[in-house]
Amino acid sequence: MSSSVIRGEVTAPSSKSATHRALILAALADGESTINRPLESDDTTATLRALEQMGAIRRKVGSAWVIRGGELGEPSGPVHCGESGTTMRLLTAVSTLVEGDATLTGGPSLSRRPMQPLLSALRRLGVECESRGGLPPVTVHGLGGLRGGTTEIRGDVSSQFVSGLLLVAPLARTPLTIQVTTPLESRPYVSMTVDAMKQFGVEATVSGDMRTLTALNTPYRAATVTVEGDWSSAAYPLAMGALRGEAMVNNLNLTSSQADVEFIKVLEEMGVDMQVRGSSVITQRSSLRATEHDLSDCPDLFPVVSTLCTQAEGTSTLRGLSRLRLKESDRVKSMRDGLRAMGANFTEQGDAVKIRGSRLRGTQVDPQGDHRVAMSLAVAALAAEGPTVINNAECVSKSYPFFWGHMEHLGADIRRIKR
Repeated sequence: MSSSVIRGEVTAPSSKSATHRALILAALADGESTINRPLESDDTTATLRALEQMGAIRRKVGSAWVIRGGELGEPSGPVHCGESGTTMRLLTAVSTLVEGDATLTGGPSLSRRPMQPLLSALRRLGVECESRGGLPPVTVHGLGGLRGGTTEIRGDVSSQFVSGLLLVAPLARTPLTIQVTTPLESRPYVSMTVDAMKQFGVEATVSGDMRTLTALNTPYRAATVTVEGDWSSAAYPLAMGALRGEAMVNNLNLTSSQADVEFIKVLEEMGVDMQVRGSSVITQRSSLRATEHDLSDCPDLFPVVSTLCTQAEGTSTLRGLSRLRLKESDRVKSMRDGLRAMGANFTEQGDAVKIRGSRLRGTQVDPQGDHRVAMSLAVAALAAEGPTVINNAECVSKSYPFFWGHMEHLGADIRRIKR
């Protein structure tokens, strides 16, 4: 692909995080729930198949999924979570509700992502579970439900651990309280979990500092929900418009609890010419200025924001990046290597990076199989001189299966290389 003028509009894909939560809650609720506009991607398909292995029944009605849930059972074999950390972590907690053994495994990248904090928290609640040195695969010896009580968990490794515990808390035999022992990072993702639980009839109680969480022992009720647009995915076409023309992204909720709605603030800080029209956001080519931003609560934005920083006047500082070492790839390193190969001035300083505005040149880059890195390097390619080749470009199917089609619709010059 190469430098292109961007102009047009696209509809943001549905939220991956919200789809995961809706699927799990529908499987835990008695009766049939309808999930309108779910995201169909590699990750959400992994969650759906895992829940079907545990006894949930899914049928498709138009673009909706109808899920018949209730009491989950022991899966007939290992549950493969693909490369989805959300699937692995949330369903490890859900497996405690099964009477029997559940072994959760995954692909090479997922098998390197930590699970120990969650397993330790479950053991404090009387759950027997095993892992490969704190890494997947994980086996949970379920007893048909948690006994309740109080458990502790770190908040600085993954908010998914807290979300997993919170999802099963209402189904414990006695009230379950979760104490977070370190400041919780990626707080908005836990807020999304609380919002999703409310849609299925359960109110969670969360302290102001999000260090103490609990939920009443109340069964989930079947519900009909509509999944809102995904801010994580919307960031890429919005960045394209800011760099190379004009882009409108529809299907966005400006009051969403999604972490990556923070992208609007980043665009404002960087001086992007932007308009909001109802549920649509429009960005236009702008002279960008450097920014200083802490991404602790929205780490998925780092790859695309770092790309924008290469085209800003001055030196930008992005902080709160330590957990990015434990994603589908080491995202700090993957973006550093990719952007440096294109000519960017990119320096690491502990859990922060400094990026000075630079002229980018096209080259061959490897996103390390990481969907967010691939999409961000595609945005960088639009601003680079000369063609850019992105290896393993199909990895975007993890979260945004029609990303390349949307890019072409917006005017990007893309040529697929047959292998």
